[in-house]
Amino acid sequence: MRAMFLVRSLLASAVLLSPLTPLASAASGCVSSVPYVAGRGGYDTYRIPAVVVTRQGAVLAFAEGRRDGAGDSGDIDVVLRRSGDGGCTWGPLVVVAAGEGDTRGNPAPVVDPRSGAVVLLTSYNSGAVTEGQIMRGEVRGRRVFVQRSVDDGRSFGVPREITADVTLPGWRWYATGPGHAVALTHGRHRGRLVVPANHSAAPPAHSGDTGQERRWYGGHALYSDDGGRRWRIGFVDDSYDGVDNANESSAAQLPDGRLYFSARDQHGTSAGNRLDGHSRDGGASLERPYTVQRTLDDVPVVQASVLQVPGRGAPLLFSGPSVPTERRSMAVWRSTDGGSTFTKALTLSGQRAGYSDLVPLGRHTVGVLYETGVTGTYETIAFRRLGVRELG
Repeated sequence: MRAMFLVRSLLASAVLLSPLTPLASAASGCVSSVPYVAGRGGYDTYRIPAVVVTRQGAVLAFAEGRRDGAGDSGDIDVVLRRSGDGGCTWGPLVVVAAGEGDTRGNPAPVVDPRSGAVVLLTSYNSGAVTEGQIMRGEVRGRRVFVQRSVDDGRSFGVPREITADVTLPGWRWYATGPGHAVALTHGRHRGRLVVPANHSAAPPAHSGDTGQERRWYGGHALYSDDGGRRWRIGFVDDSYDGVDNANESSAAQLPDGRLYFSARDQHGTSAGNRLDGHSRDGGASLERPYTVQRTLDDVPVVQASVLQVPGRGAPLLFSGPSVPTERRSMAVWRSTDGGSTFTKALTLSGQRAGYSDLVPLGRHTVGVLYETGVTGTYETIAFRRLGVRELG
């Protein structure tokens, strides 16, 4: 009974869905499915969705499996469910990176365009510590790991640490993504893997700050030119003035070869909750520092996703909740000018909604993997298929 209540009204049509049963559609095979339901599979809560499509067409839906509760600390695994039919039905849950009492999370997957391997970056810290303790410098900073799948996402290798290559002295907190990373498919950096990320910095000794203040958040990128074996730091947005506090971020490659970056503004003093910027050199630098994107003022303080739809004249999409004061009403926006402005295209539901990730499902369809629920934001992670025409 509890599981059926959790997934009630996941769609605006209020159709009752089971965790594995799609809503039928003659045009696409299905409209929606629910790969993760809180309380099932040995986990109290599932959070932090990330999704990619493999070279062979499998949809990989990653999440954090939180054993002890919905909180960000504790025993947390990175888990995966795989779909062979475009996200209509899902295979069994598997653990990709086991916390074993510690916290592994912030999945940022990407498919290497050269080899077809699925490359997954994640972040790690002791399960006994909090983000505040890390930001204050009381315990060791967050660590970064990479692992690969060479069998279309069916299995992954052991996580390999790359912390020393992708952090700077004085950084404390660290988060990859979360959400899918980007493989550059055209331009002079074709083949490069780019992961949007964020960090916190230690304040100067004379500042009087502890490091937990929001002003010490900053954004950056890391990239690999050899399929995820070696990694380097790209741009670093490090104003630390409290005006724009870049946090969880996502990226997309535009048709002209530039990268578009979108970041959560963690309660900066400037008006608005979304920041963005562009890069002309594959993520090595930004054209300008992160700046508020005012056409996304409906979005609350939350992680969000961006995706450039393939095809000539296709839009840049953005997904996130659409009530500025709370996490509710998952929606998709479109941009036809490379992220300079956005227009809301479709509201998926009026229910509670949190983190999300967008994925292409062919030339005419995209998917949205997102946190949602009836009475709580993290009751399920749902998958919604959308026709590009629905988005204008």
